[in-house]
Amino acid sequence: MILITVNGERISTNVDPSTPLLWFLRDNLQLTGTKYGCGMALCGACTVHVNGEPTRSCSTPISAVVGKKVTTIEVVGKSAVGKKVQDAWIAEDVVQCGYCQSGQIMAAAALLTKNKVPSDADIDAAMSGNVCRCGTYNRVRAAIKVAAGLKPAASVKPAGAPAAARKSVKA
Repeated sequence: MILITVNGERISTNVDPSTPLLWFLRDNLQLTGTKYGCGMALCGACTVHVNGEPTRSCSTPISAVVGKKVTTIEVVGKSAVGKKVQDAWIAEDVVQCGYCQSGQIMAAAALLTKNKVPSDADIDAAMSGNVCRCGTYNRVRAAIKVAAGLKPAASVKPAGAPAAARKSVKA
């Protein structure tokens, strides 16, 4: 029997201890916000927090998180820092396809939890290994700076509004 804590809930399971945390989250708990990208801890799409540390869940066996706290994208916005990061992502219109974004947000939230005023070098170090095929790196950096209060948001866009309604476009 394996006992772990996911998003504040204690869970017991009989899965094989070598099961990757990613698959336990997605298949057993139906927490599908954490994405499978490469399966080799190279792309960051599967990033979760384990005791506050950004961790690649695709290569972390469930046995490695026994007695630790796992936090996923589904609840990161319940923390003050996570909420600021998510709001900044919207304000800076970071997302294109969105596939990597849960991992990006988890990495950014972990950074800002430890370092309230990150430099560009700090941001680069924390976000290295989080691959975005759409190339939104400049917007990711801008959103992290907005969440940290280092720069104003490019624009305020209401959450949930369609992208066309959130952008002011000149004809």
